[in-house]
Amino acid sequence: MTSVLYDVPGPRARRRNLIGTVVGGGALLGVAAWVVWNLYDRGIFEARRWEIFSDPDVWQFLWNGLRATLEAAALAAVLALILGFGLAVWRMAPQRWLQLPAVAVIELFRGLPVVLLMFFSALALGLSIFQAVVLGLVIYNAAIIGEILRAGIVSLPRGQSEAAYAIGMTHWQTLILILLPQAVRRMLPSLISQLVVLLKDTSLGFIVGYAELLRSVQNLRDFFGNAYLFPLFFVGAAIYIAVNFSISRLAVWLEQRGSMKAAGGVAPIETDVDGQLDPNIGRTHEGGRAP
Repeated sequence: MTSVLYDVPGPRARRRNLIGTVVGGGALLGVAAWVVWNLYDRGIFEARRWEIFSDPDVWQFLWNGLRATLEAAALAAVLALILGFGLAVWRMAPQRWLQLPAVAVIELFRGLPVVLLMFFSALALGLSIFQAVVLGLVIYNAAIIGEILRAGIVSLPRGQSEAAYAIGMTHWQTLILILLPQAVRRMLPSLISQLVVLLKDTSLGFIVGYAELLRSVQNLRDFFGNAYLFPLFFVGAAIYIAVNFSISRLAVWLEQRGSMKAAGGVAPIETDVDGQLDPNIGRTHEGGRAP
């Protein structure tokens, strides 16, 4: 038996895959055990190193950093999405002379480091630290989002555009009303992944002095000392993972919800009390077949 993309492995291949999985899993467990033992041997898990989290002021300090991170990420995400939509529409202009400036802008912003954009915004433009962080995130991520949307539009069948032109729609009407909504639905996982990257890039704001979560963790380390380095950064990493995981799960939910709406919903399968298929499916109450 074969699949569409690959041959289904036979008994020997499955045996080799099982052996490789066991060996690889054992190696990973061994490395993890060595890391844990090394940390334990250095006294990382001693209770005194974690007592600082019993202080409400520490959690308040971390919350202030998380709130600053979320504020910058939320504002930058909204502006980057709006600007990214504009760049995608500009990039798909029918005239070549209109496309070239859009290509130049996208390639320029994609090639610049986010930290450089933040420094330029703060030093050259004289913006506040918060504004510089947001502007740097917006410029870089808008270029990426614009390319993601353009790729989604290009991946759609040409029949979509041809059908729209056949009923008298213009290029811009077809692009905005027909192609872009489908491109957003198709590229939603990539868009959400880029927003997660945007959230993580807010940590670069500590370089320009923005008091986000990583900066708060670093300030706590400076206050309590290097003995508390691992617990503080461990908690900070856990907060980042929890926030990013929540965004990823929200993306999955939105994608599933959008797929259900696009398909018009799926009718539930009728079963009896034992969970078996109802034998009367498709029959009318009079005993005849449903039309």
